[in-house]
Amino acid sequence: MKGKLFIFLIVAAITLSFAQDENNSSALQEQNTTILLQKQQVEKLKQSLEQINQKLEQESVWQKVYANHLAYIDMEEKIKKIDRQIKAYRRKGPTRYRSAIRDLEAQKLKLREQLNLLKDYRANPFKTLIRPKEVKEVPTVTNPVAIIGAFSFIKKLDEQQSRFEYEIQSLKKFIDLLNRKIALLKDIAELEKGDKELKEELARTIKEVDEAEDALSLHQTALVVYKKKVDEIRLRLTEQIKQQAKKAGTIGATVLTILLFVLLFKWLVKRTITDNERFYMANKIINFTFFFLVIIILLFAYIENVSYLVTVLGFASAGIAIAMKDWFMSMLGWLVIVLGGSIHVGDRIRVDKDGKMYVGDVLDISLLRITMFEDITLTTYTHNRRAGRIIFIPNNYIFTDMIANYTHATLKTVWDGIDFTITFNSDYKKAQHIARETAKKYAKGYTDITRKQLNKLRSKYSLKNTNVEPRIYSFIEENGIRISVWYMTNAYATLTLRSTISAEILDQIKKEENIAIAYPSQHIYLDKAKKKPTISKFDEDIV
Repeated sequence: MKGKLFIFLIVAAITLSFAQDENNSSALQEQNTTILLQKQQVEKLKQSLEQINQKLEQESVWQKVYANHLAYIDMEEKIKKIDRQIKAYRRKGPTRYRSAIRDLEAQKLKLREQLNLLKDYRANPFKTLIRPKEVKEVPTVTNPVAIIGAFSFIKKLDEQQSRFEYEIQSLKKFIDLLNRKIALLKDIAELEKGDKELKEELARTIKEVDEAEDALSLHQTALVVYKKKVDEIRLRLTEQIKQQAKKAGTIGATVLTILLFVLLFKWLVKRTITDNERFYMANKIINFTFFFLVIIILLFAYIENVSYLVTVLGFASAGIAIAMKDWFMSMLGWLVIVLGGSIHVGDRIRVDKDGKMYVGDVLDISLLRITMFEDITLTTYTHNRRAGRIIFIPNNYIFTDMIANYTHATLKTVWDGIDFTITFNSDYKKAQHIARETAKKYAKGYTDITRKQLNKLRSKYSLKNTNVEPRIYSFIEENGIRISVWYMTNAYATLTLRSTISAEILDQIKKEENIAIAYPSQHIYLDKAKKKPTISKFDEDIV
C-alpha cells in the first residue's frame, strides 16, 4: 500500500509540475503578445503624431512663430545662465578664470545679437500676430468726388475684417491640431511612462494651447468690437453718400434746367438777331452768364461756411489785388469793352504799344484778352513789313494805351489819302481835278454808304461835319506842290483802293504835258541867255 501511495504521489507531482509549466508558458506568451500589441499601438500613435507635426510645420505659420518665441525664451535663459556662471567665476577669482570669463562674454555677445533678431517674438505671438489695423481717419463725404474715396475706404474696411476673421479661423484650426497632438501625447505617455522627453513635449504643447486659447478668446472679443465699429462707419458713410448723391442730383437737375433755358435763349437770339457780330456778342454773354451761375451754385452748395470764405478773401484781397493787378484790370477792361460796346468781334482795330503798331481784325474778346488777326494794311506796309500774325492784346490796354477802332458802331469805312508832289511849274489845278475825279469815280459807293451810316449815328453822337465827298488839298513844299486827295474806302481793303486810285492818277498825269511829278532830276542849259524854268529842289542845274 505504501509503495502504491508513493508512486501515486510521484505521478501527481509530475503531473502538477507539467501543468504549472504549461500555465507559465501560456502567461508568458500572453505577456509577449500584449507587449507586441502595445508596441504596435505606440508605433501607430507616433505615426499619427508625426503627421500632425508635419501639418503644424508645413501648413501653420503659428507653429513657426511660436517656435521663434520659444527660441527667444531659450536664449534669455541661456544668457541668464551665462551671467550666473560669470558671477561665480568672478567670486572665485577673476584673474584665475579670466580666459573662461572671456569665452562666456563672447558667447553672451553672440546670444545677445541673436536675441535682438528675435525681439519681435518676445511677447505672446498669438496676441501680437492677429491685430486688426486701427481705423484712424474716417473720411467725410462732403462732395461727389469724395464718394469714390468713401467706397474705397469701405472696401478697405471689409478686406481688413475678412482678413481678421480668416486669421482667427486659422488660429482655431491650429488649436485643434494642438489638442489632437496633446491627446496623442497622452496616449503615448500612458504606454511609455518612463519617457521624460515625451512628458516635456506634452507640457510645452499644453502651455502652447493655453496661450493660443487665451489669445483666441481675446481676438474673438476684439472681432465683435471691430465688426460693430466697421458697421457703424459703413452706415455713417453710406448715409453721407446718399445725401451727397441726392444733393448732386438736385444740383445736376438745376444746372440742366439752366442749360435748357440757355439753349432756348440761344435759339431765340439766333432767330431774332441777324447781324453776325451782335449774335456773337450775345452768345458770349449768355455763355458767360451760364458759367457764372453754375460756379455760384457750386460755391454755395459745397462751401460749408460762405461767410468764412468771404472773410478770408477780404483779408487776402489786398495781396491778391497787388499780385493779380493785371488780371483784375483786364477783367475790368473786359466789362468796359462788353458793356460800353467800344470794340466788337469782327472790328478792325489798331493798337499802339511802345512805338509799335498792329492793325487787324478782332477774332475774340475773352475775359483777359483780345485776340486779333493781323491783316495786310498800310501799317504793315510802312512799318512792320509782316502780317498774318495772331496778336493777343490784354484788356487792360484799353486804360493805358491807344486802341483805335476803324469799324465802330455801324461804320465800315474810313478816310484814306494819297499824296503826290508835282513841280512848281506844273498845272496844279488840273492835277487837283484829276485827283478829285479819280477819287470820286472809285470811292462813290463807299461815299454813299458812309453818308447813310453817319445819318444813323446822329441820334447817338454829335456830328457837325458829315461831308463825305472826296477832299483835295494843295500845299507848298520845299520840293514842289504836294497834292493830297482824301476819300472814303472800305476799312478792310484800304490798300486795294489806294493801289487802284494811285495807278489811275499816275496814268492821267502822264497824259498831261504841263504836269510833271517832282523827283530828283538834272537840267542842262546850253544857252545861258535862255530863261531858266522854275525847277524843284530835286533838280540839278548844269550850265
